[in-house]
Parts: sequence; C-alpha cells; structure tokens
Amino acid sequence: MTQRSTTDDWRNRDTKALFEAVLSLDNVDEAARFFRDLCTRHELEELAARWTVVRLLTEGHSYRAIHDMSGVSTATITRINEWLRHGTGGYAETLQRLGLAEAPQ
Repeated sequence: MTQRSTTDDWRNRDTKALFEAVLSLDNVDEAARFFRDLCTRHELEELAARWTVVRLLTEGHSYRAIHDMSGVSTATITRINEWLRHGTGGYAETLQRLGLAEAPQ
C-alpha cells in the first residue's frame, strides 16, 4: 500500500533555492533568460498554458472555451481550477498583484 504524501512534501532545500533564484530576478527579460535556460521549450509552453488557463478561468470562460482557446485538456483545466479554488492561494495572490482579480472581501 502506498502512502499519500502531504501537500508540503515538495518543499525542501532545492525548491527553496529555486524560489530564491526566481525572486532574485529583476525584470521580465531576466526571467525569460533564466527560465529558458532552466526549462525545455515544451516545459515552458506547458507552464505558460497553465497560467493562461488560470487567467481564462478567472475571466469566467467555460472549460470548453478554454480548451478551444488554449488546447489544454478539460481534465487539466479541471485540476487547475481545483487548485485555483482550493489550493494554497498562490494563484489568487498573484492574480490580485497583477490586477487581474479583485482582493477577497
């Protein structure tokens, strides 16, 4: 029988170092160069597609419309929406900082 991991099992010295590296970047151009060196083109496209899904969900688009616009499967859209609604709040906080969502009431 496999044991389910807790939601924070991914937090470790290596992920902390990665996040600190990201926070050291000064602008979009630096971020683009860092992520292009860090990730494959496919990985970057997948990350960008997920962020697109988050934004489209926030705008109120249906799963089918999001699939048609992004090419992301409805199963993945469902998982992203679950994290958007019941995750750690990272999506909501970032959307708010970017002016793409209102602050919670």
